[in-house]
Amino acid sequence: MRYAIVGTGAIGGYYGGMLSRAGHDVSFLLRSDYEYVRVHGLHIKSCNGDFTLPRVKAFRSTADIGPVDVVLVCIKTTGNHQLATLLPPLLHKDTLILLIQNGIGPEPDLQAIFPSANIAAGLAFICSAHESAGVINHQAYGHINIGNYSCTDSTLISNVIDNMCDAGIKAVSVDYKEARWKKTVWNMPFNGMTVALDTTTDRLLACRSTRCLIREMMLEVVGAARALGIDSLDETFADKMIADTIAMPPYLPSMKLDFDNRRPMEIDYLYTRPIAEARKAGFDMPRLAMLEAQLRFLQSQHT
Repeated sequence: MRYAIVGTGAIGGYYGGMLSRAGHDVSFLLRSDYEYVRVHGLHIKSCNGDFTLPRVKAFRSTADIGPVDVVLVCIKTTGNHQLATLLPPLLHKDTLILLIQNGIGPEPDLQAIFPSANIAAGLAFICSAHESAGVINHQAYGHINIGNYSCTDSTLISNVIDNMCDAGIKAVSVDYKEARWKKTVWNMPFNGMTVALDTTTDRLLACRSTRCLIREMMLEVVGAARALGIDSLDETFADKMIADTIAMPPYLPSMKLDFDNRRPMEIDYLYTRPIAEARKAGFDMPRLAMLEAQLRFLQSQHT
Protein backbone atom coordinates (compact mmCIF):
# COMPACT_ATOMS: atom_id res chain seq x y z
CA MET A 1 0.00 0.00 0.00
CA ARG A 2 1.08 3.56 -0.67
CA TYR A 3 1.11 5.92 2.31
CA ALA A 4 1.20 9.71 2.56
CA ILE A 5 2.11 11.60 5.72
CA VAL A 6 0.39 14.97 6.01
CA GLY A 7 2.27 16.68 8.83
CA THR A 8 5.82 15.34 9.17
CA GLY A 9 6.36 16.44 12.77
CA ALA A 10 6.59 14.67 16.10
CA ILE A 11 3.86 12.15 15.26
CA GLY A 12 3.91 11.88 11.48
CA GLY A 13 7.70 11.84 11.36
CA TYR A 14 7.86 8.95 13.81
CA TYR A 15 5.10 6.73 12.40
CA GLY A 16 5.99 7.53 8.80
CA GLY A 17 9.65 6.93 9.55
CA MET A 18 8.91 3.54 11.12
CA LEU A 19 6.78 2.48 8.12
CA SER A 20 9.41 3.71 5.66
CA ARG A 21 12.23 1.91 7.50
CA ALA A 22 10.21 -1.32 7.20
CA GLY A 23 10.14 -0.92 3.42
CA HIS A 24 6.68 0.56 2.88
CA ASP A 25 6.07 3.18 0.19
CA VAL A 26 5.75 6.40 2.21
CA SER A 27 5.59 9.96 0.88
CA PHE A 28 6.16 12.82 3.32
CA LEU A 29 4.56 16.24 2.95
CA LEU A 30 6.96 18.83 4.38
CA ARG A 31 7.00 22.59 4.68
CA SER A 32 9.82 24.24 6.64
CA ASP A 33 11.86 21.00 6.87
CA TYR A 34 11.66 20.21 3.16
CA GLU A 35 15.14 21.34 2.06
CA TYR A 36 16.87 19.71 5.03
CA VAL A 37 15.06 16.38 4.68
CA ARG A 38 15.51 16.32 0.91
CA VAL A 39 19.29 16.60 1.35
CA HIS A 40 19.95 14.93 4.71
CA GLY A 41 17.01 12.59 5.23
CA LEU A 42 14.94 11.99 8.34
CA HIS A 43 16.50 11.23 11.74
CA ILE A 44 14.57 9.45 14.50
CA LYS A 45 16.08 9.61 17.99
CA SER A 46 14.18 6.91 19.83
CA CYS A 47 14.12 5.29 23.23
CA ASN A 48 13.95 2.03 21.28
CA GLY A 49 17.04 2.79 19.21
CA ASP A 50 17.98 5.67 16.91
CA PHE A 51 17.84 5.35 13.15
CA THR A 52 18.28 7.52 10.06
CA LEU A 53 16.50 7.36 6.72
CA PRO A 54 19.08 8.99 4.43
CA ARG A 55 16.65 9.16 1.51
CA VAL A 56 12.92 9.68 1.86
CA LYS A 57 10.23 10.66 -0.61
CA ALA A 58 9.88 14.32 0.38
CA PHE A 59 7.32 16.63 -1.22
CA ARG A 60 6.16 20.21 -0.79
CA SER A 61 2.74 19.65 -2.33
CA THR A 62 0.14 16.89 -2.15
CA ALA A 63 -0.44 17.43 -5.87
CA ASP A 64 3.11 16.16 -6.44
CA ILE A 65 2.43 13.03 -4.37
CA GLY A 66 -0.76 11.94 -6.12
CA PRO A 67 -3.32 9.33 -5.02
CA VAL A 68 -2.35 6.96 -2.22
CA ASP A 69 -4.04 4.14 -0.34
CA VAL A 70 -3.67 5.56 3.17
CA VAL A 71 -3.28 9.15 4.34
CA LEU A 72 -1.97 9.69 7.85
CA VAL A 73 -3.18 13.16 8.87
CA CYS A 74 -0.81 14.27 11.62
CA ILE A 75 -1.21 18.04 11.56
CA LYS A 76 -2.66 19.80 14.60
CA THR A 77 -6.42 20.28 14.52
CA THR A 78 -5.80 24.04 14.40
CA GLY A 79 -4.78 23.42 10.78
CA ASN A 80 -7.76 21.29 9.76
CA HIS A 81 -9.16 24.13 7.65
CA GLN A 82 -6.36 23.26 5.18
CA LEU A 83 -7.56 19.70 4.65
CA ALA A 84 -10.20 20.67 2.10
CA THR A 85 -7.39 21.62 -0.30
CA LEU A 86 -4.59 19.33 0.95
CA LEU A 87 -6.42 16.01 0.74
CA PRO A 88 -8.14 15.82 -2.71
CA PRO A 89 -4.93 15.12 -4.71
CA LEU A 90 -4.18 12.19 -2.39
CA LEU A 91 -7.55 10.47 -2.64
CA HIS A 92 -8.94 7.74 -4.83
CA LYS A 93 -12.32 6.15 -4.16
CA ASP A 94 -10.96 3.64 -1.62
CA THR A 95 -8.35 5.76 0.18
CA LEU A 96 -8.38 5.53 3.97
CA ILE A 97 -7.89 8.81 5.85
CA LEU A 98 -6.44 8.11 9.29
CA LEU A 99 -6.73 11.15 11.57
CA ILE A 100 -3.95 10.88 14.16
CA GLN A 101 -5.14 13.91 16.10
CA ASN A 102 -6.26 14.91 19.57
CA GLY A 103 -9.72 15.78 20.79
CA ILE A 104 -13.37 15.05 20.09
CA GLY A 105 -15.04 15.69 16.75
CA PRO A 106 -12.47 15.88 13.91
CA GLU A 107 -13.90 12.85 12.06
CA PRO A 108 -17.49 14.08 11.66
CA ASP A 109 -16.20 17.50 10.64
CA LEU A 110 -13.98 15.96 7.95
CA GLN A 111 -16.80 13.67 6.80
CA ALA A 112 -18.94 16.75 6.19
CA ILE A 113 -16.28 17.96 3.72
CA PHE A 114 -15.70 14.55 2.10
CA PRO A 115 -19.02 12.66 2.45
CA SER A 116 -17.86 9.49 0.69
CA ALA A 117 -14.42 9.27 2.29
CA ASN A 118 -13.25 6.31 4.38
CA ILE A 119 -12.22 7.80 7.73
CA ALA A 120 -10.71 6.31 10.87
CA ALA A 121 -9.26 7.72 14.08
CA GLY A 122 -5.70 7.05 15.17
CA LEU A 123 -5.19 7.50 18.92
CA ALA A 124 -1.46 7.70 19.51
CA PHE A 125 -0.08 7.01 22.97
CA ILE A 126 3.39 8.42 22.53
CA CYS A 127 5.86 10.94 23.90
CA SER A 128 7.50 12.47 20.86
CA ALA A 129 8.76 15.91 19.84
CA HIS A 130 9.92 17.61 16.67
CA GLU A 131 13.37 18.53 17.96
CA SER A 132 14.81 20.36 14.95
CA ALA A 133 14.72 20.25 11.14
CA GLY A 134 14.42 16.61 10.13
CA VAL A 135 14.93 15.33 13.68
CA ILE A 136 12.21 13.57 15.71
CA ASN A 137 12.82 12.77 19.39
CA HIS A 138 10.75 9.74 20.44
CA GLN A 139 10.96 9.59 24.23
CA ALA A 140 8.47 6.94 25.37
CA TYR A 141 5.63 4.60 24.39
CA GLY A 142 4.48 4.69 20.75
CA HIS A 143 1.48 2.37 20.40
CA ILE A 144 -1.59 3.45 18.46
CA ASN A 145 -5.25 2.47 18.67
CA ILE A 146 -7.26 2.65 15.46
CA GLY A 147 -11.02 3.19 15.56
CA ASN A 148 -13.11 2.85 12.43
CA TYR A 149 -15.36 5.88 11.90
CA SER A 150 -16.74 5.35 8.39
CA CYS A 151 -14.49 2.96 6.46
CA THR A 152 -16.66 0.47 4.56
CA ASP A 153 -13.81 -2.01 4.02
CA SER A 154 -12.61 -3.42 7.32
CA THR A 155 -9.79 -5.31 5.58
CA LEU A 156 -8.19 -1.97 4.71
CA ILE A 157 -7.89 -1.09 8.38
CA SER A 158 -6.65 -4.60 9.14
CA ASN A 159 -3.95 -4.20 6.49
CA VAL A 160 -2.82 -0.89 7.97
CA ILE A 161 -2.62 -2.47 11.43
CA ASP A 162 -0.61 -5.39 10.00
CA ASN A 163 1.77 -2.98 8.24
CA MET A 164 2.28 -1.01 11.45
CA CYS A 165 2.88 -4.11 13.55
CA ASP A 166 5.37 -5.41 10.98
CA ALA A 167 7.14 -2.03 11.23
CA GLY A 168 7.50 -2.33 15.01
CA ILE A 169 4.51 -0.15 15.91
CA LYS A 170 2.07 -1.74 18.35
CA ALA A 171 -1.31 -1.13 16.69
CA VAL A 172 -4.74 -2.53 17.51
CA SER A 173 -8.33 -2.06 16.35
CA VAL A 174 -10.64 -0.49 18.94
CA ASP A 175 -14.12 0.98 19.23
CA TYR A 176 -14.02 4.49 17.76
CA LYS A 177 -16.05 6.40 20.36
CA GLU A 178 -14.50 4.65 23.34
CA ALA A 179 -10.99 5.23 22.01
CA ARG A 180 -11.54 8.96 21.43
CA TRP A 181 -12.76 9.47 25.00
CA LYS A 182 -10.06 7.28 26.53
CA LYS A 183 -7.37 9.46 24.95
CA THR A 184 -9.22 12.55 26.15
CA VAL A 185 -8.96 11.36 29.77
CA TRP A 186 -5.22 12.13 29.56
CA ASN A 187 -5.28 15.00 27.10
CA MET A 188 -7.69 17.39 28.78
CA PRO A 189 -5.99 17.59 32.19
CA PHE A 190 -2.33 17.43 31.19
CA ASN A 191 -2.31 19.60 28.06
CA GLY A 192 -4.10 22.51 29.68
CA MET A 193 -2.55 22.27 33.13
CA THR A 194 1.02 22.34 31.83
CA VAL A 195 0.13 25.55 30.00
CA ALA A 196 -1.82 27.21 32.82
CA LEU A 197 0.84 26.43 35.45
CA ASP A 198 3.87 26.62 33.13
CA THR A 199 5.22 23.23 34.13
CA THR A 200 5.83 19.62 33.10
CA THR A 201 3.82 16.44 33.64
CA ASP A 202 6.16 15.08 36.33
CA ARG A 203 5.99 18.23 38.43
CA LEU A 204 2.20 18.24 38.28
CA LEU A 205 2.13 14.73 39.69
CA ALA A 206 4.90 15.30 42.25
CA CYS A 207 2.72 17.88 44.04
CA ARG A 208 -0.10 16.30 46.03
CA SER A 209 -2.52 19.17 45.37
CA THR A 210 -2.12 19.24 41.59
CA ARG A 211 -2.04 15.45 41.41
CA CYS A 212 -5.45 15.39 43.13
CA LEU A 213 -6.70 18.07 40.75
CA ILE A 214 -5.47 16.13 37.72
CA ARG A 215 -7.31 13.05 38.95
CA GLU A 216 -10.51 15.05 39.56
CA MET A 217 -10.30 16.41 36.00
CA MET A 218 -9.77 12.91 34.66
CA LEU A 219 -12.85 11.72 36.51
CA GLU A 220 -14.85 14.55 34.90
CA VAL A 221 -13.89 13.13 31.49
CA VAL A 222 -14.74 9.61 32.66
CA GLY A 223 -18.13 10.87 33.87
CA ALA A 224 -18.78 12.59 30.54
CA ALA A 225 -17.90 9.43 28.63
CA ARG A 226 -20.22 7.34 30.80
CA ALA A 227 -23.02 9.88 30.27
CA LEU A 228 -22.49 9.33 26.54
CA GLY A 229 -22.89 5.58 26.93
CA ILE A 230 -19.26 4.46 27.26
CA ASP A 231 -19.62 2.17 30.26
CA SER A 232 -16.15 0.62 29.99
CA LEU A 233 -14.51 3.74 31.46
CA ASP A 234 -14.25 4.12 35.23
CA GLU A 235 -11.91 5.60 37.83
CA THR A 236 -9.46 2.71 37.54
CA PHE A 237 -8.62 3.95 34.02
CA ALA A 238 -7.79 7.40 35.41
CA ASP A 239 -5.52 5.81 38.00
CA LYS A 240 -3.79 3.82 35.26
CA MET A 241 -3.21 6.99 33.23
CA ILE A 242 -1.64 8.66 36.26
CA ALA A 243 0.59 5.64 36.93
CA ASP A 244 1.66 5.52 33.26
CA THR A 245 2.50 9.22 33.33
CA ILE A 246 4.59 8.85 36.47
CA ALA A 247 6.59 6.19 34.62
CA MET A 248 7.24 8.58 31.72
CA PRO A 249 10.21 10.95 31.53
CA PRO A 250 9.37 14.62 32.28
CA TYR A 251 7.21 15.68 29.37
CA LEU A 252 5.84 18.81 27.72
CA PRO A 253 2.56 17.96 25.93
CA SER A 254 1.89 19.32 22.46
CA MET A 255 -0.31 22.17 23.71
CA LYS A 256 2.46 23.40 26.01
CA LEU A 257 4.95 23.36 23.14
CA ASP A 258 2.47 25.23 20.94
CA PHE A 259 1.91 27.87 23.61
CA ASP A 260 5.62 28.33 24.30
CA ASN A 261 6.24 28.79 20.58
CA ARG A 262 3.34 31.23 20.25
CA ARG A 263 1.31 28.90 18.04
CA PRO A 264 -2.49 28.50 18.30
CA MET A 265 -3.55 25.92 20.87
CA GLU A 266 -5.99 23.08 20.09
CA ILE A 267 -8.65 24.44 22.44
CA ASP A 268 -11.65 23.77 20.20
CA TYR A 269 -11.33 20.00 19.80
CA LEU A 270 -9.59 19.36 23.11
CA TYR A 271 -11.93 21.41 25.33
CA THR A 272 -14.86 23.17 23.69
CA ARG A 273 -16.17 20.15 21.77
CA PRO A 274 -15.97 17.54 24.56
CA ILE A 275 -17.44 19.96 27.10
CA ALA A 276 -20.32 20.70 24.70
CA GLU A 277 -20.90 16.99 23.95
CA ALA A 278 -21.02 16.24 27.68
CA ARG A 279 -23.51 19.04 28.31
CA LYS A 280 -25.79 17.68 25.58
CA ALA A 281 -25.81 14.42 27.54
CA GLY A 282 -26.65 16.28 30.77
CA PHE A 283 -23.16 16.16 32.29
CA ASP A 284 -21.04 19.18 33.28
CA MET A 285 -17.26 19.35 33.61
CA PRO A 286 -16.78 22.46 35.78
CA ARG A 287 -13.04 22.10 36.44
CA LEU A 288 -12.27 21.55 32.78
CA ALA A 289 -14.62 24.35 31.73
CA MET A 290 -12.65 26.67 34.02
CA LEU A 291 -9.39 25.42 32.49
CA GLU A 292 -10.79 26.09 29.02
CA ALA A 293 -11.56 29.69 30.03
CA GLN A 294 -8.01 30.11 31.35
CA LEU A 295 -6.57 28.77 28.11
CA ARG A 296 -8.74 31.13 26.07
CA PHE A 297 -7.40 34.02 28.12
CA LEU A 298 -3.78 32.92 27.72
CA GLN A 299 -4.27 32.43 23.99
CA SER A 300 -5.69 35.95 23.70
CA GLN A 301 -2.47 37.36 25.14
CA HIS A 302 -0.53 35.89 22.21
CA THR A 303 -2.59 37.62 19.54
